[in-house]
Amino acid sequence: MLTRQLAIAVIALLGLIATGCSDSKTVNLRIGAGHPAGPAVYATQMRDFFVPEVTRRVAAETDYEINFIEGYGGSIAKVAETLEAVQSGILDIGAYCVCFEPSKLFLHNFSYFVPFGPRDSAQAIQVARRIYDTHPWLYEQLSQNYKQELLALNGWDNYHLGTVMPWHSIDELQGVKIAGAGPNLPWLEFAGAVPVQSVLPDGYLSMQTGVYSGWLMFPSAYYSFKFHEPAPNYTLVNFGAVGGAVVLTANKDAMAALPIDVQEIIREVGRDYERVASVALNEGQKLGLKNLEEAGTYIRTLPDSVRKEWAESLAGFPNQMAKDADARDMPGSEIIRDYIEAVSQSGHEWPANYEIE
Repeated sequence: MLTRQLAIAVIALLGLIATGCSDSKTVNLRIGAGHPAGPAVYATQMRDFFVPEVTRRVAAETDYEINFIEGYGGSIAKVAETLEAVQSGILDIGAYCVCFEPSKLFLHNFSYFVPFGPRDSAQAIQVARRIYDTHPWLYEQLSQNYKQELLALNGWDNYHLGTVMPWHSIDELQGVKIAGAGPNLPWLEFAGAVPVQSVLPDGYLSMQTGVYSGWLMFPSAYYSFKFHEPAPNYTLVNFGAVGGAVVLTANKDAMAALPIDVQEIIREVGRDYERVASVALNEGQKLGLKNLEEAGTYIRTLPDSVRKEWAESLAGFPNQMAKDADARDMPGSEIIRDYIEAVSQSGHEWPANYEIE
């Protein structure tokens, strides 16, 4: 706790020093994410697209300059701390997976609550954007409860299952400890595996030392975090890409303090980032699989018949989550029902019949 408080104090001091050393035409903003840029696509695109594009446009189109103080990989806030860091102003802009806020942002995990969705990340994010834009409650909860303005949606590429040991029958997963982000752990129920909530930075050592023996993970991160070394067996289950799982947000007070033209550029680049990052996720999926294959990973595809059986075993899961959200005074049934319909309208065929009562 002391180390965490000291880190916050140092970051705040650095921000004050930077502000004090700059003239009135320089805007200093702290931006960060819990995952590292490089292995994590959303953080990479923050570093490689969002920051330089906002910097470029502000310099070219306004009388101001932007000075970003960047902190990825948990150097300012860890994966489960970023929402609070943006809320408190430790970060002016941050990105994080809503999967690490299972209580505060329960319903924002709606795409996790309906597995076996679109395999294409761009399609998944477009559907999630449609749900956000037709359900203002999602924006308002971030704004009213956590003092944040949503700048962009992002997500993850198609989820599969990596394991330490090879397996060919679902029965072989009975009792095996498998890690995941949290809201996707119920996907393992059919296989009888033991779900373990974890975070990516802990995965390599945990699988190497036997804390757990597998991960629900998409190819881009499975390769980037070198999970294929302790767990060289990768089964293409096609649980689907999860659109809207990652959000890019800004502290409302920090945004309000900015010149109007700078605010508008940040919002516009945020939407551009959403499109750029969704394309990068699809590219990361292909490259991740290619790299895994070249690294000698044993890759196999789950038979369609088993996948369908797996999906049918989870047919009641979306309704269960919808009713859970309703009980929390959230529009769960409405949002999850609309999400299922929007995915169907996008051309995706669900392998199971998901109904919301």
